[in-house]
Amino acid sequence: MKPTLLILAAGMASRYGSMKQVDGFGPNGETIIDYSIYDAIKAGFGKISFIIREEFVENFKAIFEPKLAGKVETDYVFQSYDLKPFGIDKEIERAKPWGTAHAVLAARNQINEPFCVINADDFYGYDSFEKMAKFLTTEVADDKYSLIGYQIDKTLSDYGSVSRGVCKVDDNGNMIEVNERTQVYFKDGGKVVYEEGGVETELPTDTRVSMNFWGFTPAVFKQSEQMFRDFVAANENNPKSEFFIPLVADKLIKENIASFKVIPTASKWFGVTYKEDKPIVQKCISDLVNSGFYPENLWA
Repeated sequence: MKPTLLILAAGMASRYGSMKQVDGFGPNGETIIDYSIYDAIKAGFGKISFIIREEFVENFKAIFEPKLAGKVETDYVFQSYDLKPFGIDKEIERAKPWGTAHAVLAARNQINEPFCVINADDFYGYDSFEKMAKFLTTEVADDKYSLIGYQIDKTLSDYGSVSRGVCKVDDNGNMIEVNERTQVYFKDGGKVVYEEGGVETELPTDTRVSMNFWGFTPAVFKQSEQMFRDFVAANENNPKSEFFIPLVADKLIKENIASFKVIPTASKWFGVTYKEDKPIVQKCISDLVNSGFYPENLWA
């Protein structure tokens, strides 16, 4: 059974200022998602599932269905504010949905095969998809998951702070723990720091981080559903709280429910958090096209 690519595309892109998920970056207006899907199909993925807000579905279909028809199966998963499907009989007012791990849970009734999760607005590179596809077809198990590990100094924006899941890895290449740092940035000519409670802490530049490229089996849905209910109960009065995938991974590891293999990649990562990142991403993609790695017209 071919694995599925689950694309997190329900965010509101508040720092970017518009729907960056469908913004054009390639020479013919290709989105970053286009390049991820192109690499995923080449690596052997059999289905693409978009996690989106329901009101965006027609927009997404109009953009992606003409390109992907006959090339790969597509599916749409809706992330909403409704907590009743998770057994929570409350209405909690929020400006944003409940985060990335909640988005993954939204797909629990639509995915029945090994799958990986990525962000819509991150460029991961073919090597990452190839390695993840191999893991999902030869190694993955209900107690053995994975993530692609990137070097932290190659993942930051020059224009502001970002969130990163900082990994601690053992001698066997498995993650010991992952800590979500929500304000990570460059300082003083290339040093990497994160800020928490007004205190800055420096990180080694070769620290491995998660860029939300995770490999799972459908068992993760049952493994994380109670975690989500507990998280909502603890954070119902905190409208900015988010149920992140690294929180799930950390709990699964500490409770010996599942291990996470950190798969290093040589791929260059780049993404768009701020509007100022756009010309940098456009140049990176242009360089890859000019070098022949991607065709000028991706879906011709």
